[in-house]
Amino acid sequence: MCIRDSINAEYGERKSVMAHSHGAGHSHEHAHTPISPKMEPLIKCQVEQPHEITDHMLFGVPKKGRLFEKVNALLEACGLDYNRPNRVDIAHCKSLPITIVFLPAADIATYVGEGNVDLGITGEDIVAESEADVNVVMRLGFGKCKLAVQAPLADEIKDPSLLLGKRVVTSFPNVARNYFAQLQAELGNEAAAEACQIKFVSGSVEAACGLGLADAIVDLVETGTTMKAAGLEIVSSIMQTQSVLISNKHSPHTQLIEKLRKRIDGYITATQYVMVNYNICLLYTSDAADEEDSVDLGGRRIIKKKKNKDNGSAVGTG
Repeated sequence: MCIRDSINAEYGERKSVMAHSHGAGHSHEHAHTPISPKMEPLIKCQVEQPHEITDHMLFGVPKKGRLFEKVNALLEACGLDYNRPNRVDIAHCKSLPITIVFLPAADIATYVGEGNVDLGITGEDIVAESEADVNVVMRLGFGKCKLAVQAPLADEIKDPSLLLGKRVVTSFPNVARNYFAQLQAELGNEAAAEACQIKFVSGSVEAACGLGLADAIVDLVETGTTMKAAGLEIVSSIMQTQSVLISNKHSPHTQLIEKLRKRIDGYITATQYVMVNYNICLLYTSDAADEEDSVDLGGRRIIKKKKNKDNGSAVGTG
């Protein structure tokens, strides 16, 4: 049973339970119909939900991990309020016909690509690994890191071609296999590429070399702290990655996807600026900002500066 069928079945069960509970006050037959405690929050969610759940757009988001908190803050900022009962991985939005589906981040691209889910948030590395055929609606600017080939510092390997024919452990076997295959093609050494042993592990990849399981690894690097602690160094970078909003190419909810994209884009733009109100004589506004970055509105000059590492001020009025 696919996710959408599961939601539809759940919706039918809720309507049945609600019908029994509603009829309890009008019929002795249903006066003592018991309602499971597990169903009570679901019934409450349905009462508050103005849309037909069966017509909802399904939006897959990470259920836990490093992206969960940032994605949750993004949903809240975009007005996607929802009621999520405990131990339930499906939540229905109150203001828009959207159902949030909480999924492992590694599976979201596959669900979106297969059409089980209309929209999703995951990493570019996951999209590449899944080889899913999806639309990248927009990059979200958080969860930035890089996927890199790493080897023990003591081995002093500076050229990734030296790893052809060696044991490589990773959580990204498809990306790693494609990378070394391309490297082999560039060098014209087909025998070495075929002998490259790609082994999959689901976690603690950085420990593989120290435990004698691998000669090198392919793993994500964000700050480099874990890599250095494991005695590893970067041999080569495969790809830069960040969180992305992806959609199914055949989703019928194109207008709703565009509405959500605009909301997310507005939120991201807002986080890049701050507003500072200060009093300044109009004669000196050129000292505060370049002329092309300001506009005169009825005697008040609005000075706009984008926030960056060197300048904390963003928008001022004088």
